[in-house]
Amino acid sequence: MSVTQTEKTGARTETAATVISGARERIDALDDRIIGLIQERMAVSAVIQDARIASGGRRVNLAREMEVLAHYRDALGKPGTSLAMTMLELCRGRI
Repeated sequence: MSVTQTEKTGARTETAATVISGARERIDALDDRIIGLIQERMAVSAVIQDARIASGGRRVNLAREMEVLAHYRDALGKPGTSLAMTMLELCRGRI
């Protein structure tokens, strides 16, 4: 049994189903770009951490993390703080 486009999208018309399908494809593409950017950020963060540790410093700079949290909160509201925390956890690597 095949699933129709309206069943798959939850839309009530073919027109809406087409719009939803196209928008979902765009979201999937955006998600792929976001993942790629986070992976790039993780690599840059590792360079910074390595340089900091090599100079005798600590791996994590809490003052900088607070700046990042504030930036995301200011741009996206309270949920931005949670998003930034998750990103920071990913970028810290193994502590």
